[in-house]
Amino acid sequence: MKVIAFNGSPRKEWNTAMLLQSALDGAAAGGADVELVHLYDLDYKGCASCFACKLKDGKSYGRCACQDGLTPFLRQIEAVDGILLGSPVYLGAATGVMRCLMERLVFPFLTYTDPPGSIFPGKARVGIIYTFGAPEEMVVQRGWDRSLSDTGAFMQRIIGPTETLMVYDTLQFNDQTRYVATRFDPAHKAARRRDIFPQDLHKAFELGARLVQH
Repeated sequence: MKVIAFNGSPRKEWNTAMLLQSALDGAAAGGADVELVHLYDLDYKGCASCFACKLKDGKSYGRCACQDGLTPFLRQIEAVDGILLGSPVYLGAATGVMRCLMERLVFPFLTYTDPPGSIFPGKARVGIIYTFGAPEEMVVQRGWDRSLSDTGAFMQRIIGPTETLMVYDTLQFNDQTRYVATRFDPAHKAARRRDIFPQDLHKAFELGARLVQH
Protein backbone atom coordinates (compact mmCIF):
# COMPACT_ATOMS: atom_id res chain seq x y z
CA MET A 1 0.00 0.00 0.00
CA LYS A 2 1.14 3.54 -0.73
CA VAL A 3 -0.18 6.88 0.51
CA ILE A 4 1.14 10.19 -0.80
CA ALA A 5 0.48 13.54 0.84
CA PHE A 6 0.78 17.00 -0.67
CA ASN A 7 1.40 20.02 1.56
CA GLY A 8 -0.13 23.13 0.02
CA SER A 9 1.30 25.41 2.69
CA PRO A 10 4.53 27.39 2.29
CA ARG A 11 5.38 26.38 5.86
CA LYS A 12 6.95 22.94 6.10
CA GLU A 13 6.74 22.45 9.86
CA TRP A 14 3.59 24.22 10.94
CA ASN A 15 -0.12 23.44 11.24
CA THR A 16 -0.93 21.90 7.84
CA ALA A 17 2.34 19.99 7.60
CA MET A 18 1.94 18.66 11.14
CA LEU A 19 -1.58 17.44 10.43
CA LEU A 20 -0.50 15.79 7.18
CA GLN A 21 2.37 14.06 8.95
CA SER A 22 -0.01 12.80 11.61
CA ALA A 23 -2.32 11.45 8.88
CA LEU A 24 0.65 9.75 7.24
CA ASP A 25 1.57 8.24 10.61
CA GLY A 26 -1.94 6.79 10.76
CA ALA A 27 -1.57 5.31 7.29
CA ALA A 28 1.86 3.93 8.15
CA ALA A 29 0.43 2.30 11.27
CA GLY A 30 -1.91 0.46 8.90
CA GLY A 31 1.01 -0.87 6.90
CA ALA A 32 1.31 1.75 4.14
CA ASP A 33 4.43 3.23 2.62
CA VAL A 34 4.07 6.99 2.91
CA GLU A 35 5.50 10.08 1.24
CA LEU A 36 5.10 13.80 1.94
CA VAL A 37 5.54 16.29 -0.92
CA HIS A 38 5.85 20.04 -0.32
CA LEU A 39 4.19 21.73 -3.27
CA TYR A 40 6.07 24.98 -2.78
CA ASP A 41 9.27 23.08 -3.65
CA LEU A 42 7.93 22.20 -7.11
CA ASP A 43 7.92 24.28 -10.28
CA TYR A 44 4.54 23.93 -11.99
CA LYS A 45 1.37 25.73 -13.00
CA GLY A 46 -2.34 24.98 -13.15
CA CYS A 47 -4.32 23.60 -16.07
CA ALA A 48 -3.26 25.16 -19.40
CA SER A 49 -6.64 24.43 -21.05
CA CYS A 50 -4.89 22.68 -23.94
CA PHE A 51 -7.46 19.84 -23.96
CA ALA A 52 -4.79 17.30 -24.93
CA CYS A 53 -6.20 15.08 -22.19
CA LYS A 54 -9.48 14.89 -24.13
CA LEU A 55 -8.17 14.61 -27.70
CA LYS A 56 -9.60 11.57 -29.52
CA ASP A 57 -6.86 8.96 -29.94
CA GLY A 58 -4.39 11.48 -28.55
CA LYS A 59 -1.21 10.27 -26.88
CA SER A 60 -2.13 12.22 -23.74
CA TYR A 61 -5.78 11.19 -23.58
CA GLY A 62 -6.79 10.88 -19.94
CA ARG A 63 -3.51 12.37 -18.75
CA CYS A 64 -2.17 15.87 -18.30
CA ALA A 65 0.13 16.69 -21.21
CA CYS A 66 2.03 19.43 -19.37
CA GLN A 67 5.58 18.44 -18.44
CA ASP A 68 6.91 20.10 -15.32
CA GLY A 69 7.69 19.47 -11.66
CA LEU A 70 4.24 18.03 -10.97
CA THR A 71 4.26 15.45 -13.77
CA PRO A 72 5.98 12.54 -11.98
CA PHE A 73 3.62 12.86 -9.02
CA LEU A 74 0.53 12.84 -11.24
CA ARG A 75 1.75 9.55 -12.72
CA GLN A 76 2.40 8.19 -9.24
CA ILE A 77 -1.08 9.12 -8.04
CA GLU A 78 -2.65 6.70 -10.50
CA ALA A 79 -1.16 3.76 -8.59
CA VAL A 80 -1.45 4.82 -4.93
CA ASP A 81 -3.99 3.63 -2.40
CA GLY A 82 -4.43 6.96 -0.65
CA ILE A 83 -4.03 10.65 -1.46
CA LEU A 84 -3.79 13.34 1.21
CA LEU A 85 -4.22 16.99 0.27
CA GLY A 86 -3.51 19.63 2.91
CA SER A 87 -3.83 23.39 2.65
CA PRO A 88 -4.30 26.45 4.79
CA VAL A 89 -7.27 28.53 3.72
CA TYR A 90 -6.36 31.86 2.15
CA LEU A 91 -9.19 34.24 1.18
CA GLY A 92 -11.74 31.48 1.69
CA ALA A 93 -10.04 28.95 -0.57
CA ALA A 94 -7.11 26.55 -0.80
CA THR A 95 -3.73 28.07 -1.62
CA GLY A 96 -2.84 28.68 -5.25
CA VAL A 97 -0.41 25.77 -5.43
CA MET A 98 -3.02 23.37 -4.06
CA ARG A 99 -5.65 24.66 -6.44
CA CYS A 100 -3.24 24.17 -9.35
CA LEU A 101 -2.62 20.58 -8.24
CA MET A 102 -6.36 19.91 -8.01
CA GLU A 103 -6.91 21.26 -11.53
CA ARG A 104 -4.13 19.13 -12.98
CA LEU A 105 -5.23 16.05 -11.01
CA VAL A 106 -8.96 16.12 -11.71
CA PHE A 107 -9.50 17.60 -15.16
CA PRO A 108 -7.82 14.87 -17.28
CA PHE A 109 -10.11 12.23 -15.74
CA LEU A 110 -13.33 14.25 -16.00
CA THR A 111 -15.22 13.26 -19.14
CA TYR A 112 -17.21 15.72 -21.21
CA THR A 113 -20.11 13.31 -21.53
CA ASP A 114 -23.73 13.38 -20.54
CA PRO A 115 -23.80 12.59 -17.71
CA PRO A 116 -20.21 13.54 -16.84
CA GLY A 117 -18.05 10.61 -15.80
CA SER A 118 -14.58 9.69 -14.63
CA ILE A 119 -11.82 7.68 -16.30
CA PHE A 120 -9.48 7.73 -13.31
CA PRO A 121 -7.63 4.39 -13.57
CA GLY A 122 -6.77 4.03 -9.90
CA LYS A 123 -8.65 3.06 -6.76
CA ALA A 124 -7.41 5.71 -4.34
CA ARG A 125 -9.18 7.11 -1.33
CA VAL A 126 -8.72 10.82 -0.70
CA GLY A 127 -8.32 12.81 2.50
CA ILE A 128 -8.40 16.61 2.46
CA ILE A 129 -7.22 18.68 5.41
CA TYR A 130 -7.91 22.42 5.61
CA THR A 131 -6.53 24.71 8.30
CA PHE A 132 -8.09 28.04 9.25
CA GLY A 133 -6.71 30.84 11.36
CA ALA A 134 -10.34 31.86 11.83
CA PRO A 135 -12.68 30.26 14.38
CA GLU A 136 -15.35 27.84 13.21
CA GLU A 137 -18.15 30.35 13.72
CA MET A 138 -16.60 32.76 11.22
CA VAL A 139 -15.91 30.00 8.71
CA VAL A 140 -19.54 28.86 8.81
CA GLN A 141 -20.91 32.40 8.72
CA ARG A 142 -18.95 33.21 5.56
CA GLY A 143 -19.76 29.90 3.89
CA TRP A 144 -16.17 28.80 3.43
CA ASP A 145 -16.94 25.36 4.82
CA ARG A 146 -19.65 24.81 2.20
CA SER A 147 -17.52 25.85 -0.76
CA LEU A 148 -14.61 23.70 0.41
CA SER A 149 -16.93 20.75 0.98
CA ASP A 150 -18.06 21.12 -2.63
CA THR A 151 -14.43 20.59 -3.67
CA GLY A 152 -14.40 17.37 -1.68
CA ALA A 153 -17.57 16.20 -3.39
CA PHE A 154 -16.00 16.89 -6.77
CA MET A 155 -12.88 14.94 -5.79
CA GLN A 156 -15.04 12.02 -4.67
CA ARG A 157 -16.91 11.94 -7.97
CA ILE A 158 -13.73 11.92 -10.07
CA ILE A 159 -11.01 10.22 -7.98
CA GLY A 160 -12.56 8.14 -5.19
CA PRO A 161 -14.11 8.14 -1.69
CA THR A 162 -13.17 11.44 -0.07
CA GLU A 163 -13.16 12.66 3.51
CA THR A 164 -12.54 16.25 4.58
CA LEU A 165 -11.13 17.42 7.91
CA MET A 166 -11.38 21.11 8.79
CA VAL A 167 -9.21 22.44 11.60
CA TYR A 168 -10.17 25.84 12.98
CA ASP A 169 -8.62 28.67 14.97
CA THR A 170 -5.04 27.52 14.45
CA LEU A 171 -1.98 29.25 15.87
CA GLN A 172 -0.38 31.46 13.22
CA PHE A 173 2.56 33.04 15.05
CA ASN A 174 5.26 31.83 17.41
CA ASP A 175 5.26 35.30 18.97
CA GLN A 176 2.13 37.29 18.17
CA THR A 177 3.50 40.44 19.86
CA ARG A 178 5.81 40.94 16.86
CA TYR A 179 2.90 41.26 14.41
CA VAL A 180 -0.11 43.50 13.83
CA ALA A 181 -2.80 40.97 14.71
CA THR A 182 -4.96 42.58 17.35
CA ARG A 183 -8.12 40.72 16.34
CA PHE A 184 -6.67 37.53 17.83
CA ASP A 185 -6.26 36.93 21.56
CA PRO A 186 -2.78 35.46 22.16
CA ALA A 187 -3.85 33.70 25.35
CA HIS A 188 -6.80 32.07 23.58
CA LYS A 189 -4.62 30.97 20.68
CA ALA A 190 -2.01 29.50 23.02
CA ALA A 191 -4.64 27.64 25.04
CA ARG A 192 -6.24 26.23 21.91
CA ARG A 193 -2.85 25.11 20.62
CA ARG A 194 -2.23 23.34 23.91
CA ASP A 195 -5.67 21.79 24.44
CA ILE A 196 -7.40 21.43 21.06
CA PHE A 197 -4.70 21.03 18.43
CA PRO A 198 -3.56 17.66 19.85
CA GLN A 199 -7.13 16.45 19.32
CA ASP A 200 -6.97 17.70 15.74
CA LEU A 201 -3.73 15.79 15.22
CA HIS A 202 -5.44 12.65 16.49
CA LYS A 203 -8.33 13.21 14.08
CA ALA A 204 -5.80 13.48 11.26
CA PHE A 205 -4.13 10.25 12.41
CA GLU A 206 -7.46 8.46 12.30
CA LEU A 207 -8.21 9.90 8.85
CA GLY A 208 -4.90 8.52 7.56
CA ALA A 209 -5.64 5.14 9.11
CA ARG A 210 -9.03 5.00 7.37
CA LEU A 211 -7.43 5.62 4.00
CA VAL A 212 -5.78 2.22 4.10
CA GLN A 213 -8.59 0.22 5.67
CA HIS A 214 -10.28 -2.35 3.46
